Amino acid sequence: MTRSTLPGRDFLPPPRLTREDGEERRVGVELEFAAISAHEGARLVRDLFGGDIYEEDPHRYHVRDAELGDFTVELDTRHAHRSKPTEKETRKGIDRFFEEMGEELRSLYGDVSSLLVPCEIVCPPVPLTALPRVDDLVEALRGAGAVGTDDSPLHAFGAQLNPEIATTDPAWLTSMLRAYVLLSDWLREVTELDATRRIAAFADPFPKEYVERIVEPGYAPTLEGLIDDYLEDNPTRNRELDMLPLFCWLDEERVRSALPDEKIHARPTFHYRLPNADLGRAGWNVSVEWNRWRMVEKMAERPERLEAMGRAWSENARKMFPSPWAILSTEWMLLE
Repeated sequence: MTRSTLPGRDFLPPPRLTREDGEERRVGVELEFAAISAHEGARLVRDLFGGDIYEEDPHRYHVRDAELGDFTVELDTRHAHRSKPTEKETRKGIDRFFEEMGEELRSLYGDVSSLLVPCEIVCPPVPLTALPRVDDLVEALRGAGAVGTDDSPLHAFGAQLNPEIATTDPAWLTSMLRAYVLLSDWLREVTELDATRRIAAFADPFPKEYVERIVEPGYAPTLEGLIDDYLEDNPTRNRELDMLPLFCWLDEERVRSALPDEKIHARPTFHYRLPNADLGRAGWNVSVEWNRWRMVEKMAERPERLEAMGRAWSENARKMFPSPWAILSTEWMLLE
């Protein structure tokens, strides 16, 4: 069942629009959808932003030299894609024969999977103020018949925002993490986590022990301490706000020595994993989700309020019957 219509919203700038070097911050966006093919998705990108389409295989396309940068559009499953050339070159004889046979099977698998497995558009990092251009892509996908999370009980589609950090200052990064954990219940409620995503074990929230650690009054670690505390309580990529890419970019040796088996793509961004991609919901777009995330950035600029909010969270968490924190947290956002 399609959920209620969202009110139209414009992009709202964050408190810190630029990086330390004065350049505008950027944000990467990833969108999942169904009902149209990867090739059709690539064509829509090209029609909106220009560029040239390059086919890697029948279910993965690249749109290069587009107005906003390079896009990738693909069926979101590794089994539908060809092996890398370097992998194929190492195979000989009967192994090479089965590899070539496998190419045909992958194409067939991709055709069948596209009925259930989402396609994904990976957008290039765009300046924050250009985010409404990605909304144009959402509208184009919707107009072409693409559907999202709530169009079928079989869909467990998501979206991702990767906002570039404003500064490497550990005090700001700590405030951002503190603001996120204190608003995460509210974010989960306002995004209306789809039942399918719950069943599919969508990314876990931060463990209570970690929340208790970072909302403690006076918690002000060095960058090294912030990373070490995170790794101790969160030795996994399976978090709604995955900090491993950022921490790996800031101190790669520290992160990889602690998690040698995790595949982490280091980059100077927060990796915010949204539970739903609501293309079928009127009014839903990327700016709506950004404006929700912006509340985290807005609260991060108020460390004294965050500290008081953290004390309130702790008091509530110690109750035998805690009140819904998603509701209580809205009171703190309303304060001026």
